[in-house]
Amino acid sequence: MNGATMPGTSPGGRPKAVVSWSSGKDSAFSLYEVRRTGEIDVVGLLTTVTERFGRVSMHGVRESVLEAQAVAAGLPLYRVSIPSPCPNEVYEAKMGEMIARLRADGVTRVVFGDLYLDDIRRYREQHLAGTGIEPIFPLWGRPTDALARAMIRSGLRATLVAVDPRKLPARFAGRAFDESLLAELPPGVDPCGENGEYHTCVTTGPMFAAPLKVRPGPIVERDGFVFADLIPEDPGVRRA
Repeated sequence: MNGATMPGTSPGGRPKAVVSWSSGKDSAFSLYEVRRTGEIDVVGLLTTVTERFGRVSMHGVRESVLEAQAVAAGLPLYRVSIPSPCPNEVYEAKMGEMIARLRADGVTRVVFGDLYLDDIRRYREQHLAGTGIEPIFPLWGRPTDALARAMIRSGLRATLVAVDPRKLPARFAGRAFDESLLAELPPGVDPCGENGEYHTCVTTGPMFAAPLKVRPGPIVERDGFVFADLIPEDPGVRRA
């Protein structure tokens, strides 16, 4: 039909998608890449939040920072709340409910920021099989050293907010994700932290309309990880 929009597509026939959003550089750069190509219409950010702490799961980023990211990206949040600890069956049940909601909202794609871990990709593909939603991996297979530098060149700015001290010294928590960081990473550490060495929170980049206003908070060790807090700045408060 002339001018008609197919179910699951936006005006112009582009599939509707959400980005699996961790608050970090890989998901943020995936958003930038799929928007740049224009082949899909991103309509939201899908994220998991740990109820007990009110923070993004794994990264430990405050919900207030997450919400500021969504505003800067101009996208609504699809938030999945999970307990701590969260058994796998509980996680999958809650995510299954969200996938059904997304499908009802016309979403037919989920964008993931995975880089090269085959087991994680297979897990995502298996759990979306038969749902009517297809996984998309825009960064898959790109050499991570070159990819990390492409992120930095794009104007993306991020902070290392979670570090696994078994893989990377704790002193890296709170560091900026930049060229000097890449130069100092110990041998064997993936430049993008794809093996869980570190996680980031993005505060500036081409995927955002404006930089986030945050300040460094405490650095703490919890559950075997070192977390560097980021605290939103209150624009109405002037600091000496």
